[in-house]
Amino acid sequence: MKRETWNMKLGTLPSFFVIWTGQAFSLIGSSVAQFALVWWLTQLTGSATVLATATMAALVPGIILGPLAGAYVDRWNRRTVMIVADGLVALAALWLAYMFWSGAMQPWHVYVIVFIRALGGTFHWPAMQASTSLMVPKEHLTRVAGLNQTMNGVINITAPPLGALLLALLPLHGIMLLDVGTALLAISTLFLVHVPQPQRLLAASGAGPGANGPKTSIWVDVREGLRYVWHWPGVLAVLVMAVLINFLLAPTGALLPLLVTKYFHGQAPQLAGLESAWGIGVILGGLSLSVWGGFKRRVYTSLLALALMGLGFITIGFTPATAFWLAVVGNLVAGFMNPLVNGPLFAILQTTVAPEMQGRVFTVIGSLSSAMTPLSLAIAGPVADVVGVRPWFVMGGVLCVLMGLGACFVPVIVNLEKNNGSQEAVAQAEKSWA
Repeated sequence: MKRETWNMKLGTLPSFFVIWTGQAFSLIGSSVAQFALVWWLTQLTGSATVLATATMAALVPGIILGPLAGAYVDRWNRRTVMIVADGLVALAALWLAYMFWSGAMQPWHVYVIVFIRALGGTFHWPAMQASTSLMVPKEHLTRVAGLNQTMNGVINITAPPLGALLLALLPLHGIMLLDVGTALLAISTLFLVHVPQPQRLLAASGAGPGANGPKTSIWVDVREGLRYVWHWPGVLAVLVMAVLINFLLAPTGALLPLLVTKYFHGQAPQLAGLESAWGIGVILGGLSLSVWGGFKRRVYTSLLALALMGLGFITIGFTPATAFWLAVVGNLVAGFMNPLVNGPLFAILQTTVAPEMQGRVFTVIGSLSSAMTPLSLAIAGPVADVVGVRPWFVMGGVLCVLMGLGACFVPVIVNLEKNNGSQEAVAQAEKSWA
């Protein structure tokens, strides 16, 4: 990277951390509210099908609208996108507070609210990820990814016990109002800073070179994102792995409250403890990645961590009902490995994908990797009501171990950083922009 470019990005780091801090508080508020909603559903219905349906409602926007949202993110001002998305979350939480306060709350209202939250996240997440690559020097992206994973771990630690505590101290509408407040805090930080825009967006707005060039349709932009991923064999192989892993592991998170209540015979504090163990692991793993940076070939860090994460899930699945502590250890191990799986992959994408394509590429990858998850949840809910939740942990863990170790011998995956087959798509995309 040229010295002047590095200095420019170094100057944007304070702005990045202002946004990052606001988003951290917003995520804490949303996670506390999410814990309260899940526990309310669990106590009210005790149904795996209901919990799985709520999780499905949270996934649908990203799967169906993800590529389209990414195309718009690459066209629109990314700070504005994040402000509007956070505002939508705040309005949804305010409506939920009213429904609890009025006593009109029903389970189907949770489906609506998680759908709206996910809709905001479908636009917010790619906008934040794509902005990060323009505000952080490339050589520090892996460490920032580790820092993000650490933040997620802190949230996983603090949100469950805080949610359990607030459930004892506040009515549910009070918890929802806290979510409104943290969302407004995130919006306020976005008004304070400048968020760089990619060259293509600047050109389209008349602020950069190429402002007089013809504009492509939104559907052309979506196709460019799909083509970009299609011509990158390594990413396609990783996507296939992600689809299979998500198919088996997605139900474990959705049905965790039932594992605690029906198998371990626990209550909200036990659920909070199990989720916090994951968070502690994520913090430790994220900090390790931030300091260490991973192997020189970052994909090996992800693959070996994936295999070890699978061992953690297998441990949970085989834990006896009288040894709850062992499940906590298993979740701690899985949480530790999670940042080491995801962080390097995000850094690879942020480093190699052109900034003007990142919104589309991130959402295409997110949509395709989660495409089968609604089907798995639709199957897992009724099946878990009959046979329990533990088989999903075992099957998902075994798959993680096999894929993590097996992928180390697949050339297109091992050479993911070196052989960026998407360059053909970039050339085709540039022709359409010319």
